[in-house]
Amino acid sequence: MASSRWNSFIQFLCEIYQTETEGRQGLVDELLNSQDEWPWVERNKATFVYESITAQSVALNIDIVNRDPPFENMVRLDDTSLWYFQRYFERDALVDYMFAVDDPGTPLAQELNLMDRVVRHWEADPLNAQSIQASQVNTSVLQMPRARPLPDWSAMPSVARGRVYRHKFSSAQLGFQNRNLWVYTPPGYEARDGLNYRLLVLMDGQWALKTMEAPYIADALIKHGRMEPIIIAMIASGDQSERVKEYVGNDKQYAMIAAELLPFLQAEHRIEPLNLGLGGVGEGAIAAAHAALKNPAIFGHLIMISPPLGRPPAVQLLKEYAQRFRDSPILPNRIFQSVGRYEQDLRFYKPALALRGILERRMTHDPELKYRFVDLGSGHSLAAFKSVMPEALAHVFPPRRS
Repeated sequence: MASSRWNSFIQFLCEIYQTETEGRQGLVDELLNSQDEWPWVERNKATFVYESITAQSVALNIDIVNRDPPFENMVRLDDTSLWYFQRYFERDALVDYMFAVDDPGTPLAQELNLMDRVVRHWEADPLNAQSIQASQVNTSVLQMPRARPLPDWSAMPSVARGRVYRHKFSSAQLGFQNRNLWVYTPPGYEARDGLNYRLLVLMDGQWALKTMEAPYIADALIKHGRMEPIIIAMIASGDQSERVKEYVGNDKQYAMIAAELLPFLQAEHRIEPLNLGLGGVGEGAIAAAHAALKNPAIFGHLIMISPPLGRPPAVQLLKEYAQRFRDSPILPNRIFQSVGRYEQDLRFYKPALALRGILERRMTHDPELKYRFVDLGSGHSLAAFKSVMPEALAHVFPPRRS
């Protein structure tokens, strides 16, 4: 990719520094008008730019920086409105980022009202059309040349569409009322009255439905013969404190699924009673693994995207999951696991590699176990989760053999 006048951002900088003060802003305006795509990617280097004449500080808030806050300070070109930052990435990197404008720079862990800070100081890249929308926050996405694709799965007019029903679901086990429960039924479901379908339950249903586009991805995979038609139930989680409490090592979460959610779904939709699936991201992946390991004879399909298997303060509890995968006499038949290479080493990446070793050893002794592991060039981000969802669905629910 190159602009109409400059073959590299360094070439642009050289011209800026050789130009008198009064002519520099004109070059900036020309650059922003002529360069088609931002960030500007040159082989394995990306240049991020932000324009503001009034900002006192601008930082790149990027999800692969392992410090608090995860900022890289941007530099302002003298006598111009242009701020910039350059960084090298691996060629398959797919990362979320925002700009932090006049942010106080204090640790996020000590922030009493993080959302207020986000609204006041953080913003997506106005020059980058590639973004991820989650709740109240819109984040931009950098795609390096070999990154996984991140298409708009909803914008494929030739793909037959299933249907999504919304229910209100309450749980006595977990003590919540009227949470959203979205249920996807595949194309042709209404026309096949006598046919039952396998079920996949995804945690954090609000992300699975909207940001990760699980129903739209399923439609495309089914159309192209990569996945069998299934029903997907996507149950919303509580706020972050409720989410962690419910999802990590909680037998009541399993009881909610087995004793409340499944009977509800079977009463409303045509679901096969056996060989079900569970999946999630982050702590939701922990909840899926916990329930599947409680009853692998029923839950034969498991998706674990970026499970925090070393997350404090529950390190010992989470280590037990690896031991359970090692020692359980029965495992789900089809298991998908992924982790981001830029995720925190002790919280995500190293425990994920350890679990990979356990499950690959299990495969050598268990011909029925079909396990797939994916190492993403990403941090812990919704863009990464969305990018790997097609592989996850295709692996755990491949087309049935005739």
